[in-house]
Amino acid sequence: MYEWIRKFTSGDNGWLRLIYLIPRPAVHLLCVITSWILSRLPAAGLPSRVRRNMDDLLGPCGVGERRTLIRQYLFNVFMALYEILVDSGRLPGSRGWRFRVEGERHLAEALEHGRGAIVYTPHIGNFFYSYWYLCQTYDCLTVATAGSPELRPLYLKFAELGCPGLDYDSTPPLELLRKLRSHLKRGGVVFLLGDFYRPSFPAVRFFGKSTRLPAGAAVLSMEGGVPVVPFCSWREKGFVHHLRFEAPLPLASSSGRNAREEVVGVLNTYMERVIREKPAEWFYWFNAEERWEASADHPGPGQPPEMSRPAASAVQGSGTFGA
Repeated sequence: MYEWIRKFTSGDNGWLRLIYLIPRPAVHLLCVITSWILSRLPAAGLPSRVRRNMDDLLGPCGVGERRTLIRQYLFNVFMALYEILVDSGRLPGSRGWRFRVEGERHLAEALEHGRGAIVYTPHIGNFFYSYWYLCQTYDCLTVATAGSPELRPLYLKFAELGCPGLDYDSTPPLELLRKLRSHLKRGGVVFLLGDFYRPSFPAVRFFGKSTRLPAGAAVLSMEGGVPVVPFCSWREKGFVHHLRFEAPLPLASSSGRNAREEVVGVLNTYMERVIREKPAEWFYWFNAEERWEASADHPGPGQPPEMSRPAASAVQGSGTFGA
């Protein structure tokens, strides 16, 4: 997938200016045809990997149903790349018809407490567009990783549109947390995507598997009583996106020895729910298998139990739009 993104974002991108001249309906049709063809290729390459990961996390299903999910997934990826690289310049004049918003009152009510708010989501839907929408109304901040040569042009594109972000790769962890705390204390909104994986993150359970996800949202919420507003988005039709805010999760009141683990568990349960609800919209189907690791009670083949669970590091930030 990152190789595909590299091809979209590398070079002088003169072809992007050409695509800009193509009407949206024609681009939509091209994405439909391409995703349909790829979803029916022999069991190899990206579609095969996506299929295996969907079977692993969602359980087996009929060939036709799985093929439909793969087609929808590929379609959304292609459309999102076009939206970010080409169509994002049209965002300011299209907010009225492009977004269908549900439950935004939950965020407004959370901000009334004066402690800011964390909008929390997995990488689902066009998360770049979701962040742009939030930045139009709220004093919003996120965490991104701009070190990747494939992804950097995407972040720069949205920085030009007035969407600020802290770079995880160039900002020391303590400074990162300090800036997020300060932003929340001023009543700001922090947009965090909690399903980004790095080996240095704390060990957690996700989809019943051992992995490592960031704990920044849990820490910020617990130490400052910051409400966490669950959020997700999905492509409703064509270029129209549905954004859904839910009532804040009851996290700040948690206490006790295992409080952080319990809060992280609640957050992960929420992410699992929305991924199962809108499976074709989750970005990480293309490499989900890379994030699972053997647990202490079920070590990998030939792996001694004492080596199966690396020591968790201190509270980390996150990566791609996450913390």
